Amino acid sequence: MRLLRRRPIRILAAVSAAATAATLVALGVFGLVTVAEAVLLAGMAGLGGLVCVLGLGLIRLRRSVLALPAGVAAHTRTVTEALGRDRLEITAALDEIRGRVDRVQEHSLPKVSREIRHAVTVQGRNDYEQQVAWTELRENLDTAAFMPPLRGWAASPDVLRVLVRQIDLLRPDLVVEFGSGASSVWLGYALRRAGGGRLVAVEHDARYAELSRELVAAHGLDDVIEVRHAPLTEVESVEVLVGDETVQTADRWYDASVLADLDGIGLVFVDGPPQATGRHARYPAVPAVLPHCTEDAVIVLDDADRPDERAIGDRWLAEHPGLQRTEEHTEKGAHVFSRKGA
Repeated sequence: MRLLRRRPIRILAAVSAAATAATLVALGVFGLVTVAEAVLLAGMAGLGGLVCVLGLGLIRLRRSVLALPAGVAAHTRTVTEALGRDRLEITAALDEIRGRVDRVQEHSLPKVSREIRHAVTVQGRNDYEQQVAWTELRENLDTAAFMPPLRGWAASPDVLRVLVRQIDLLRPDLVVEFGSGASSVWLGYALRRAGGGRLVAVEHDARYAELSRELVAAHGLDDVIEVRHAPLTEVESVEVLVGDETVQTADRWYDASVLADLDGIGLVFVDGPPQATGRHARYPAVPAVLPHCTEDAVIVLDDADRPDERAIGDRWLAEHPGLQRTEEHTEKGAHVFSRKGA
């Protein structure tokens, strides 16, 4: 096609050259021009032909340039339309896949999904609350730089905060803790800041009792905290109603002789024995310790969100009508028992 378009220009150039040459030959034959004049005229004629050819070429080039935007626009429209179709097809495919996933979740995993979201939300809230409680304890108790960790097997910071508030309020001369470890150290710092009082931590495991003593000594709290080893011994088991089920309490508890010389107890923290030692393992605490308590004494039961501990608290209230219960919203649940009117 390009060859056909260029051919008229070439023909025109050839015709012009032939006509010019014929004219010069005729003039030379008739002696009208000299050889030098003929050469000059030939050059001028060739230059004129070249100018004509260039002019025609420029005209065609201008036409091509003017036609270029229209061609580019047409090509752009073609590419845009193709991309638009592809994008619509991809969007439709993604929407279909998303719909399938939603249908699978709706019909197969609705309950699991809700439970997971709820668990993540609760865990995040608990983590935040424990961090706040930890910070408040550190700022108010003037503790050592490195403190034993809380949570897990140990008491959580928020229940320690409840206990510290009770120490500030009651200023007890004697605090008894069933269970020992990290919480004992924190309570020791609270008593020291309160300006008096001592803590007796009762531990059933001999090896763990020794580790707790070492921890107390490392913090220089020997004058505030005493860790007593009291192995689990047989006690009378009683029936406790848990929902519609009647179960027996544990038949082992701390050797009661560990409390024989303790009078004037103002605060009790029931965080042992461990649940693994038996059902309702902490039930004997109130019957055993209440005769040794002051009239305004407070008893704090940890892990009260567990069914066993709630049932234990119900039994304590039924057997001791003079007691009242307040529930604290802590990570593991904490129930605070005190005498009515105290």
